[in-house]
Amino acid sequence: MKTFIRGLCILLCVLMLQPMGGKKVFADNNEKTMTILFTHDMHDHLLPTSIQDNGQVVRTGGYAELQSAINAEKKSSANSILVDAGDYSMGTLFQSIYSSDAPELRILGQMGYDAVTLGNHEFDFRANGLADSLNVAKNSGDKLPQIVQSNVSFNADKSGNLSQSLANLKKAMSDYGIKDYTVIEKNGIKIGVFGLIGLDAADSAPMAEVKFTDVTENAKRVVDILKNKEKVDMIICLSHSGVDVDKSKSEDEKLAKNVPEIDVIISGHTHTKLEKPIVVGSTIIGSCGEYSENLGVINITQNSDKRWKLNNYKLDKIDNTLTPDSNISKTIEKFKSVVEQKYLNRFDMKFDEILAYSTMNFVPSSDIGKKHGEDTLGNLITDAYIYAVKKAEGANYEPVAAAFVPTGTIRGSFVKGNITVSDAFNASSLGIGADKISGYPLISVYLTGKELKTACEVDASISPVMSSAQLYMSGLNFAFNPNRIILNKVTKANLQKPDGTLEIIEDKKLYRVVVGLYSAQMLSVVGEKSYGLLSIVPKTKDGKPITDFEAQIIKDNSNGNNYEVKEWFAIAEYLKSFDKVNGVSQIPKYYSETHERKVVLGSHNIIAMFSSPNVFSISICAIIIVVIALVIFIIVRIATRKKRRAKKAAKKISPLF
Repeated sequence: MKTFIRGLCILLCVLMLQPMGGKKVFADNNEKTMTILFTHDMHDHLLPTSIQDNGQVVRTGGYAELQSAINAEKKSSANSILVDAGDYSMGTLFQSIYSSDAPELRILGQMGYDAVTLGNHEFDFRANGLADSLNVAKNSGDKLPQIVQSNVSFNADKSGNLSQSLANLKKAMSDYGIKDYTVIEKNGIKIGVFGLIGLDAADSAPMAEVKFTDVTENAKRVVDILKNKEKVDMIICLSHSGVDVDKSKSEDEKLAKNVPEIDVIISGHTHTKLEKPIVVGSTIIGSCGEYSENLGVINITQNSDKRWKLNNYKLDKIDNTLTPDSNISKTIEKFKSVVEQKYLNRFDMKFDEILAYSTMNFVPSSDIGKKHGEDTLGNLITDAYIYAVKKAEGANYEPVAAAFVPTGTIRGSFVKGNITVSDAFNASSLGIGADKISGYPLISVYLTGKELKTACEVDASISPVMSSAQLYMSGLNFAFNPNRIILNKVTKANLQKPDGTLEIIEDKKLYRVVVGLYSAQMLSVVGEKSYGLLSIVPKTKDGKPITDFEAQIIKDNSNGNNYEVKEWFAIAEYLKSFDKVNGVSQIPKYYSETHERKVVLGSHNIIAMFSSPNVFSISICAIIIVVIALVIFIIVRIATRKKRRAKKAAKKISPLF
């Protein structure tokens, strides 16, 4: 009887420890579980955006909708942390008040972000622009996220002094409280969070003024502090470096291998959308895409050896099925009003003003540049550049022969329906001009006919290995065969008039070209990047190499304002110029198809592949012939020596028989 009672008591104790559903609790009570909510590359997409999804136009993203998803995840997770891996700014009209009102940091603070890091685009307005943004955010009195950044260095001049702009930035970062790392405690779990900017991101910030130091070296330094001094339970790296299908370019996978003590890497910069995480050793790498379209969710549990194992990874889609958070919506509306007052009034435009109606979808923004060839959106943008110059210069207009836009500067696209001022800005939102006003301006340069052909060759030969360098053009017609020898792929190039007629390009003649400020600066380094094999030297009207690109900015004097003609404004003006239906401009059907501005031949015919070789192609062929001849010579010499040795051996043996 005693044995029966003892057994019954044990059974009751076991049952009492079992939760409903039969899952055990007692084994889990000692486990530490954490949910990491993350974003990156949001680029000022505070409002939802219309995009193509499987051929359908859908609304996606938006911070008010994102906030609802964050709230839901926090409600279902006992322990959670909210972080962002950089490039929270630059991409929509809200960037126009980046330095004056800092809407990005203030709204991220309101949304409850625990920590964020800086991306390369936070430096787009240069050191002073970032300094102003940090100061405004700090002085606002609003709740702000902790910024972590561990590989920025301030370069002193030969006298050991910082430039005024760097001194301003260093002080602003200090005043804001930017640190290498931060330690966040959630229900007894100590989490160390630090931030980095990778190699490619650093290369993409040529005007940052600061120096970005070695990623691995700094990661090891900070991790050592977090583990041995701070005694944290978990280490999260907010890395603005990125992952790539090409493992040799996948910087965050390299980081995980080089610094295996990192538990989780939130990977920004490449805008990658990982449906499943990348796991390198014990390090979990997550990446959720761009433009607030997804909320990344990583749920992990600490195991017996103190490392964290993955329980669940998912991407919560942010779309119009979510109810917008009312408080965030109010904040966004407030900042919209500020944008109109401080920026758009200058252009006599409104944020949601309708510019035109499109009966077609242009290439989705995520696919821009993926296909090597002519593109209707590229045609529209470059045509807009020439139109805007004509309008700005009026009676003083000097004919423009060609206009270029690289895919890397096209940041948004258009879908069927109304196109607003906001949409036009999103398509070409990068940078600032000499006026320190948001948006790169158009500039006028002169190239020789030979350099125009070289620009075509840059597109044909460089684009396959660097998609952001692909050029869309107005005023040119060229054909290339991707199967020909590199730097000799173009088979013909002509000027193309608006009516489609062709004109021969004269190699020594100077032609006027319109391009964005940043793009012109990039054209000028083609020679350096191609080791002198290609050369494009932007010139003034009298043929002198340009040393000050800002002096070539095109100004609009029509209203006596002398304003810079911004890239996005050129697009907006062109969109408004088309024939109207019920007062709304209609994008012509002309832009529903291509017009042989760029013709891809793709022939494998031997004659087509090797006809009309240029100097580079001849040199390559000569080198190949020399190498082949050398190999044949070596083989013949080896064979001759073997025969001689064989004969000598035979003579030595023959006397014995």
